[in-house]
Amino acid sequence: MDLPDVSLPDHGVPRAELFADLRARKTADADWRGGRTWSLVYPAGEDVDAVLKEANNLYLYENALNPFRFPSLADMEREVVAMTAGLLNAPAGASGSMTSGGTESIMQAIRVARDRAKAERGVTDPTLVVPRSAHPAFAKGAKYFGLELIHIPLADDLRADVNAAAELIDDRTALVAGSAPNYPHGVVDPIPELAALAAARDIPFHTDACVGGFLLPFMQDAPPFDFRVPGVTTMSADMHKYGYATKGASVLLHRNGDHVLQYQAFLYQDWPGGLYGSLALAGARPAAPIAAAWSVMRYLGTDGYTRLVNRILATATKIRTTLTDLDLKILGNPVASVIAFTAPEIMPIGDRLDDLGWHLDRQNHPDALHLMISPEHDRVIDTFLTDLRAATANPGTSRGAEARYS
Repeated sequence: MDLPDVSLPDHGVPRAELFADLRARKTADADWRGGRTWSLVYPAGEDVDAVLKEANNLYLYENALNPFRFPSLADMEREVVAMTAGLLNAPAGASGSMTSGGTESIMQAIRVARDRAKAERGVTDPTLVVPRSAHPAFAKGAKYFGLELIHIPLADDLRADVNAAAELIDDRTALVAGSAPNYPHGVVDPIPELAALAAARDIPFHTDACVGGFLLPFMQDAPPFDFRVPGVTTMSADMHKYGYATKGASVLLHRNGDHVLQYQAFLYQDWPGGLYGSLALAGARPAAPIAAAWSVMRYLGTDGYTRLVNRILATATKIRTTLTDLDLKILGNPVASVIAFTAPEIMPIGDRLDDLGWHLDRQNHPDALHLMISPEHDRVIDTFLTDLRAATANPGTSRGAEARYS
């Protein structure tokens, strides 16, 4: 990354000038408050924003590294983990921790599985078996922690192919995983079948519910994905997605709570500073996301989350109906908030929507546009669908692929 030609100013910038600069810079950012973004930020309403702002401000400076100095943070973290465990039907004896986001939750699950495979089964050359559609955090964890990444091909419905998975899982496998739902297509992998394959070899299984952990529990007829499925040993669920907390807040859960201290925790005392312990990859941890997660969960409750999920599902139904009417192909059978769709001229359609002020992610294999629906999108959905019809009728010429981060 090339660095700009900027140095520390000799004299401090006056506050008014400083914040005028900040506000000017923000004008180039996507308008998520106006419902113009379809990923990255998940607005749930001004009342939720107010709760988050107050909770963040109360804990803006504290450090969650030391629970003895800030016991309120330790208590709130345990309560967030406990409430999440209840939502995901974790059994008695389960435990877990908060992390900085889904990537850390997934990477910690991989590290724990790798260490378990070595300690309990003598595996020294481990593999990680995940669907081709799994989040890149799995590839990142495999690279950082020295596992060979093995992809399960996708079946015609874009879910992991169970028969193919059976051929890829062997004695070297440290962890098998599936998504609920996956990010690219919004479909839920066949979690019971994949978990059963892993359990038959005494291999851990991870359900990546970073997207769905705070959606699927509030939906009727959600596919099986949580700790009620035999063989699911760890789960990740992002508070800063559909839990509506501020970044970065996620939860990692272990069916066997003893694994938290046995494998996840890092303890060190071979230095002059005394005992150092952490469940996280980071050392110092921001306190505000913990306070925000605890506050928003308490504020919304089951009825609040259910109300927000119903808003999302109603918007998703409108989008799917319009996509079908426009002969735009929906990829797979998405179950909740994520929809990817394609057409012969899909990238020009995306460019046209960009020109109209909308921000949709691009995907490939096949080329597609990608939506993650938030509750507040119901306020702009009619305008968006009008613009989608116009873009589909007159897409123009593609300006080329655009890289996006999720």
